[in-house]
Amino acid sequence: MSTTAKTPTLVFVPCFSGAPWSAEQLAPYGEAPRRTLRLPEGVDDIERYADHVENAVADLDDYVLVGDSFGANIALALATRRPRGLRALVLSGGFAANPVDSTAWKALMRAIGSARGPLYRQLTLRAHAHRLASPFDGEGQVPWSEARSRELFLVNTPAGSFGARLRAVLTADYVGALGRVQVPTLLLSPSHDVLIGEDAAKVMLAGIPDAREVVLPRTGHMFRFSHPATYAAAVDDFLDTLPTIDPTTRKDAGA
Repeated sequence: MSTTAKTPTLVFVPCFSGAPWSAEQLAPYGEAPRRTLRLPEGVDDIERYADHVENAVADLDDYVLVGDSFGANIALALATRRPRGLRALVLSGGFAANPVDSTAWKALMRAIGSARGPLYRQLTLRAHAHRLASPFDGEGQVPWSEARSRELFLVNTPAGSFGARLRAVLTADYVGALGRVQVPTLLLSPSHDVLIGEDAAKVMLAGIPDAREVVLPRTGHMFRFSHPATYAAAVDDFLDTLPTIDPTTRKDAGA
């Protein structure tokens, strides 16, 4: 953002793994004030995740939510509450409602979400990593792979939390509430995403009053991990378009 404006705190909301954004992913934002957090375990409701993030930003009077994938759905849920201090919203690879409309796929999601032990580690996480993959994962600043995606979940995501978050995805639906988002919103999309697909961004673009979409070429769903500098540059470009706000005089819309 322009150095003449007060810089909002960038609040990075984790993806489905629940892991905080890494130093490697935060480094491209330079000296901008920022914070991230870990998602709570075993929670199966998006509203409760939004409660968690809302508590984490309660001390901030000027901030931008940057939510990736599952974190984008959480950030969106919080934004529909019109919380005090929210300046803007960045949603990458996200959705307003469960993007899976196939009954068979939904049944499969429930089945893999109930797996535990070796079945979770060897079947569920391998299948999930495969759905996350794109042909461009190896081209970024941090070459990515299905093996690295699986390791991310092995280290950070207990089987019970994986299943709980799947249940949250299956029941989340904020399509009817998109009009309540009253801050500038960037929809940051990869060019290849079989997990989420193109329609999810179209729904949010149509429903959020001040939304714009940027598609990053030759990237996949894991672009926050594989292309952190490219991702951050798109976020920075968006932040530079935000109007200057004096937090001592701003008026928030409220609920």
